[in-house]
Amino acid sequence: MKHDVIVALAGLGVAGQVLAGLLLLVFALALAGAGGPLETVRSWLWGYELWSGFLVAAVATGGSLFFSEVASFVPCELCWFQRICMYPLSLLLLFLAFHADNRAARYLLAFPVVGAGISIYHLLVENHVVGQASACLLSAPGGCATKWIDEFGYMTIPTLALTGFVLLIEFLVLAQMGEGEAARLRRHA
Repeated sequence: MKHDVIVALAGLGVAGQVLAGLLLLVFALALAGAGGPLETVRSWLWGYELWSGFLVAAVATGGSLFFSEVASFVPCELCWFQRICMYPLSLLLLFLAFHADNRAARYLLAFPVVGAGISIYHLLVENHVVGQASACLLSAPGGCATKWIDEFGYMTIPTLALTGFVLLIEFLVLAQMGEGEAARLRRHA
């Protein structure tokens, strides 16, 4: 049962990576002057950017709680810092999405940006590219370099967290862009 949930979460992570990659490609095309794909994505998501972000944050929060409370994986110091960046987004994005308040998206961007940075550092520690701090060794068995899961040959907990943070950055940027579009439409109405 536990392994099935872990595989399902890892599968969601792969799907999230595909979506994040496609959105990055769309943003890159827009920066290169091809705005058509970005306009298509914005029209598909119009009004649902914050709901999409809430869904990502809620799944990430639930997955993290599953790992620690059900699967009994002890969160390391870096996991706790990533949780600090993710957990508030579940509630804040739900509240903002319910009220359709895209204006606040810019203020929330700090959470996933910092969280993504911590996830990248955690991946470097986990893959022994950089050494782990002594606090890591004290915080969990094996410290921050412990790979509690390793699905599909690369999907670990910090990889899942990074995927969630990148998606959140993209959805919050889209929400902010949507607010700019809504303001432009209000001026011309």
